[in-house]
Amino acid sequence: QVQLVESGGRSVQTGGSLRLACAASGRTFGTYTMGWFRQAPGKEREFVAAINELDGQTNYGDSVKGRFTISRDNVKTISLQMNSVEPEDTAVYFCAAKMGGLAMRDLRYPYWGQGTRVTVSS
Repeated sequence: QVQLVESGGRSVQTGGSLRLACAASGRTFGTYTMGWFRQAPGKEREFVAAINELDGQTNYGDSVKGRFTISRDNVKTISLQMNSVEPEDTAVYFCAAKMGGLAMRDLRYPYWGQGTRVTVSS
């Protein structure tokens, strides 16, 4: 069983930055793809970014390319650096994990954290 715990969500002004973290436990490290998704009120869950721990490959959703960066901090933690945030980035951000390679569809990820809330004010 994989456990994921997100942290770092807070309120921030437009144009600011923040960093989300996801701590993972209960798994074999280095063999998973870790991803970030977000869900805004009244909207479907949206892919944000993912990183493959085995080869370091990443991919990003179109709305965050060039502004957000996903990284692996250590064997148990990944981060999402969010720069130049916009009100449209307001959402609950979820960390997710799956075996194998990169994927953008949330249904491919069997493991999920509880989420951390990000609010961007104009």
